[in-house]
Order: sequence, then C-alpha cells, then structure tokens
Amino acid sequence: MKLSALAVASILGFAAATPAPLEKRATVQGFDISGYQPSVNFAAAYASGARFVIIKATEGTTFISSTFSSQYTGATNAGFIRGGYHFAHPGSSTGAAQANYFLAHGGGWSKDGITLPGMLDIEYNPSGATCYGLSAASMVAWIHDFVNTYHTKTGVYPMIYTTTDWWTQCTGNSAAFASTCPLVLARYASSPGTMPAGWPYQTIWQNSDAYAYGGDSDVFNGSLDQLKKIALG
Repeated sequence: MKLSALAVASILGFAAATPAPLEKRATVQGFDISGYQPSVNFAAAYASGARFVIIKATEGTTFISSTFSSQYTGATNAGFIRGGYHFAHPGSSTGAAQANYFLAHGGGWSKDGITLPGMLDIEYNPSGATCYGLSAASMVAWIHDFVNTYHTKTGVYPMIYTTTDWWTQCTGNSAAFASTCPLVLARYASSPGTMPAGWPYQTIWQNSDAYAYGGDSDVFNGSLDQLKKIALG
C-alpha cells in the first residue's frame, strides 16, 4: 500500500506541519563509528552537543566488529541514543542471512527510547565489482529480503544508508523502500542534495567523514523529541 506524505512523515517521526517560512528547522548532531575509531571520548562528544551514535556491528556473514560491544557500552553510559549498523555484501549471501547475522551480533532493537532501529549500510563495493554483480531488480529483491527479515524479527524497519548515486545506479532508483525505511543519506557537501526516489527528505544526513570526536558527522533532520520517537518505534 502506498502511503501518503503525511503517513511517511509519521513513520519517520517528524511533525507533519510545514515550518514557518523563516523558521530554522531543529536538528540534532550525531556521529557514526567503527573499528577504525577504537577509542572515542563519548563524554566530550556529548558535552559538545551530540546526542546519537550509530556503531558498526557486522559485515556480510563473516565479520563482527571487535570494538562494537565496548563502543556500544561507552555510548550508552554517556547518555546517547545509539544503534548498530551492518555493512552489506549483497553478492555473498542472501539478505535474510545477513539480517539474521546482524541481529545475532548487535543489530537488535528494543522499544526503550534509546535504541535506534538497525541501519543497513548499502553502498559502493570495496572490492570493486559494480553493484556487487547484481542487476537492479536483483539488488532490490536483496534489500527487500534484508528489510523484511529485520522487520519480522523486531517489529520495526531498518534505516537504509546509501548515496543517491549508488542507489540510482544499483537499484534503478527504486522507490520501494521510501514509505517504510528511514533514509540515512551520505553526501559531503553544503546540503543533502537530490534524494533517492520516493524519499521526500533524509532522516539523517552524513555530511562529513571527519567528526571532531571520531568517525563521520551525522545530522538528524528534526528535533531531539522526534529522534526519541524513532527510538520508540
């Protein structure tokens, strides 16, 4: 069923009302990290104004981040809203297999107000094969397999991290996920730019790969209360 723009806004946890013409939209600073940042000063990041962290948990069905547990605990103890992410390898195993692997190793979700839905990081292949050797239709089917498995197991849809360029090239610019999965858009520029098909706006914008306290800078497109609503499902 295709959802209305109002329903999409509700799913993403945003107020549906249009801001006044000169009103500055509320945003929340956050960041994402992996094993490349084994030691993060979470207290300092929180003191600077950051309020959420997305932490790499898994990759494919063979890699578990050795720093995930300590980073997740550190973020929790510092008062952050936090969640895990999975780096996809669509050419190596099914979406369901990778979703289950992610869920078994840190990607779970609970309705506690401080846990973000897991994030599917699907982007350029580090080994170089264009679109992991999949056609656009096969890629869309793979993403459906991951997303539906995650939703069945947790009751929430995962966030999807990508770039507009990759999404256009490798999914044929599919609009199939815009009504269910919050978009985390990567673009290192002064604005988010063009959205992938179907999404009216990004939920989170990864706007830099050099955050002051480690990892990448992320900006939530809304207020802290709206971010907390996403953590409540």
